[in-house]
Amino acid sequence: MASRLVLVLGDLFIPDRAPFKKLLTPGKIGQILCLGNLTDKETYDFLRQIAPDLQIVKGNFDVDAPNLALSKVVTHGTLRIGFTHGHTIIPPGDADSLLIAARHMDVDVLLWGGTHKFEAYELEGKFFVNPGSATGAFSTGWFPDGEEPTPSFCLMDVQGDVLVLYVYQLKTDANGVENVGVEKVSFRRNSSQAAS
Repeated sequence: MASRLVLVLGDLFIPDRAPFKKLLTPGKIGQILCLGNLTDKETYDFLRQIAPDLQIVKGNFDVDAPNLALSKVVTHGTLRIGFTHGHTIIPPGDADSLLIAARHMDVDVLLWGGTHKFEAYELEGKFFVNPGSATGAFSTGWFPDGEEPTPSFCLMDVQGDVLVLYVYQLKTDANGVENVGVEKVSFRRNSSQAAS
């Protein structure tokens, strides 16, 4: 089965501060999973140009989109991937609460947003990813004093039961020069999970 790249992003809020726009070109990405807080039509239209398969869930600031689902599930390869904004996870970002949500959605991978901070980890055979904020939008309560959000998004490449996650983060060095850093994280669903 041929893989296709899946763009995962969320918490956009500030469309005119889109540091990654030049990296996102039409024809390379097969699907976009937007974890909410898209907040404007221009960004929606831009994302539709990047990939016609745009899946969006409702964020807590998507007030003009009352019909969006709070969560969705898609399948890539043999992996079931659930995604939600995260404002319905109580307490927010809590690993046990996210595990409960993943079990409830019956997914191998759970993508969530809301914290504006990239995170990826495995817990009890499931993979959890928060792509952060694609624009580096400010968020209260998630960052230590003096720390600024780092703009970030993720690309997923799924082949069978293997997900390779490419994490793009806009980093600023000591001289104030911005560079895009890319990290790679892999997840493989073990065969005993597939049988359950």
